[in-house]
Order: sequence, then C-alpha cells, then structure tokens
Amino acid sequence: MTSALFGISTHLYHDERLGRDHFVEIAAHGFEAVEIFANRPHFDYADAAAIREAAEAARDANLHIQSVHAPIADALNGGRWGAPYSIAAADESARTRALEEVEAALRAAAELRAGHLVVHLGVPDSQHPAPGVNRADAVARSLEALDAIAQPLGVRLALEVMPNALSRPDALVTLLEEDLDSSDAGICLDFGHAFLMGDLLEAVETCSGHVVTTHVHDNSGGRDEHLVPFEGRIDWDAALMGMRKIGYDGAFIFELAASAEPRPVLERAAKARGRFERALAI
Repeated sequence: MTSALFGISTHLYHDERLGRDHFVEIAAHGFEAVEIFANRPHFDYADAAAIREAAEAARDANLHIQSVHAPIADALNGGRWGAPYSIAAADESARTRALEEVEAALRAAAELRAGHLVVHLGVPDSQHPAPGVNRADAVARSLEALDAIAQPLGVRLALEVMPNALSRPDALVTLLEEDLDSSDAGICLDFGHAFLMGDLLEAVETCSGHVVTTHVHDNSGGRDEHLVPFEGRIDWDAALMGMRKIGYDGAFIFELAASAEPRPVLERAAKARGRFERALAI
C-alpha cells in the first residue's frame, strides 16, 4: 500500500483569505493533494471568481483537489466562529439555511473537480448543541436532498466521524447501509475525532468498506487540538496498520490547526508523512 495521496486541508490557513501562495506553499512541502475549507471569508464557495481562482491556483501548483469541506458556520473571523450550520436541525428554517450553504459548497466542489464533499452531521458535542440541533430524521432528509444533487455532479458525500450521536462510526454505517442504501456516500474517517470518542482501531474496523477520504490530526485525548501526527497520543503505527487491513488506499488529508506560522507546521507534517509512508509500506 504505497500509492496513497497525501494532502493538506486549507483549514491550516482558515484565518486568512485563501490565495495562490497557500497552494504553492503546500506543494513546496511535497504534498500532492489539498482539501479546500469552505468557510467565509477564508473561501467564498458561492463566488464564481473565487472558485475559478482556487481551481487555477491548484492546477498551477500541480495539486489534486481531493475534497471540499462543507461550511460549518456562517463565518470565521479572527479565529472566532459564527453561528453554526446544522443540516440536522429540527427547525425547518435553520435546516433549510444550512442546506442551502452546503448545496452551494457542493456545486463549488463540482466546479473545482473535487471528488468529495466532507459534511458534518449536526453540531459536535463540544459546542454544547441546543436541543433539536442534532435530529436523525432531519439529517436523513437533508442527505437525501444533497445526494440527489451530488451524484449527477460526480461528487461523493463523505460524512465525517465526529463526537455526537449522529456521527459515531456505527451510527454512520447504519445510516449508509439502512437509510441511504441507494446512495454512493461514504465516510470521512477523522482520526483525531475517533480517538477522542474512544477506540480508534475499533472505529477503523467499523468503518471498513465505507471510508472514502480522511482527516489526519493528533491530540492528547482531552480536546480536539488538530496537532501534527506523532505530537499527541494516537498510536499511528497501529492506526495505519488498521487502514492497511481494511484495504484503504485513498487520500490522507492532514487537517491541522491554523497557525500564524504555517511553514514550520508543514515541515513537521512532511516528516510525519514520511513516517506514514514507511508504515504503510511494511
């Protein structure tokens, strides 16, 4: 298993407006793929000029756009999140507003020729979601609507593993196998989130056959830190062995915490990538 793509999410730059220099810097550190983090004002996924500029910048840097991360809040300014979007909201006006934003990101993904749209189901428990924000019946309706748009556009929905009842590995597998059986949606296996939720290796096994992309980051087990791999407590050798066992040969996208000095972060990520390649080649 040596053919995996390695990429960087522009989450690393989410406090800045996405520009050509970011793509150049990612490529200069040896990465061949990118995930575009769709959150205003970092990247305006509803603006045709912004989409065109990102596509051109990625092409010029010889970067494959693996995925677009659907918006999760109405803004992100100076590290502060705005109001969260939830496609699982019981309130129909809130759900519709969130769905419209995710649909816009989906269409941007198609324009960018990204193969995947990473989607959050509801709001993470760490954000203390209000009652009615994480409803299973609401999220099923939203995903049916999104999938009807995604399939003709050639974009695959990737439902992210994250800490809430809707997004546990077993819950996602049940959703895919029993409620969305005509869909080609899959799972974005977020290693850091799975580790915070309990047994990472069990999560890998549970998601077997459904993983279509990943988020790679580390933490100390207490909070979602988005550290470079090997800087937290995850046993990456065991995790990567698990990925080999389930036959995953897709992209490993490093989703790292935003930094005022991204270059040292990218340098450490490049070293971690080398360790990944050695582990996957065993």
